Order: sequence, then structure tokens, then C-alpha cells
Amino acid sequence: MADRPCAGNILRIAGAVILPNLGGIYNGRLTRKHLESWYSKLKFPSFKPPNAVFAPMWISLYAGMGYGSYLVWRDGGGFSGEAARLPLIAYGTQLALNWAWTPIFFGQHNIKGGLIDIVALTGAAGICGVLFYKVNKTAGLLFVPYLAWLGFATALNYSIWKLNPEEKKPLEEEKPSGSGHAKAN
Repeated sequence: MADRPCAGNILRIAGAVILPNLGGIYNGRLTRKHLESWYSKLKFPSFKPPNAVFAPMWISLYAGMGYGSYLVWRDGGGFSGEAARLPLIAYGTQLALNWAWTPIFFGQHNIKGGLIDIVALTGAAGICGVLFYKVNKTAGLLFVPYLAWLGFATALNYSIWKLNPEEKKPLEEEKPSGSGHAKAN
């Protein structure tokens, strides 16, 4: 008879899967707030998927990475386990970069800042996936679809940045100095 997971393990798995989705829920609200007022007015590349694709995609990716973190935590000796320590730090780092993208891109309307963040995120997620794989192969492989999506999302962010150049703000005219003489141009 196979061992059945105990209630404690089920709760740990649920917590690991829910944690990354909490940031996703918060960021989803922030995104919706700016969809009509800002995002819909941008120019997009032909390969941009419908907005309805993003929420289910992120829910599944967050669930996969969360389950992967549980596997690493379990097989690597928990938070104090030598094998799990660095992979879980990498996980926290990439998750923080992931959660930061929406406030930068949507909250600040900073397309270039979002691009910088997502490039760093993709690198951090790649490192995390490799570190996860060393502890638990399934955990590492759960990062493959995430990295594929990040590659696509990076290309999308880059294209939006190129199609929507930032408006240059005119330089303020120089004010006369305190001596009463205006600067010559």
C-alpha cells in the first residue's frame, strides 16, 4: 500500500501553491485598474494574446512554481536544510522580481522599467530552476513552462517598449541667475 500524504503535507503543499498566487491576486487588481485607462491605449505587436489569457496562465505558473518550492523544501531539509537554502533564496528573489513587475509596468506606467525587471526576473528564474533541479528534478522541470512564458513576456514587453517610445519632456528654460544676468545660449 502506498503512503498517503498526511494532512500536514497537504497543508504545506496548499500553502506553497497559494503563496505565489497571493501576489498574483494583488497584481491582478492593480492591472485591472490600469487596463482601460492606460494599457488599452498602447500600441501592441501582432503576437500579443488576448488579455483573458494572462490570468489563467499566471495562476497555473504560480501553482507550478509553488509546488516546486514545496518539493525543494521537502527534499532539501526545509528552510534550515543545506540543500534547500540557496534554491529557496533564489526562489524568493525571483518571486520578488515577479511581483515587482506589475507595480512598475502598470502602476508606474514604466514600460522600460518593466523590461529591466523582467530581464532580471528571467535570469533569476533560470538560476532558480537549475538550483531546484539539483534538489528535485520535478521541481526544476516545473520551471520550464515558466521560463518559456517569461521569454515570451520579455519579447512582448520589449515590443511594447519599442512601439511606445517615451515622450521627451521639454527642458525647462534656464532661469536668470541671482546676479540679474541671463545665461547666454
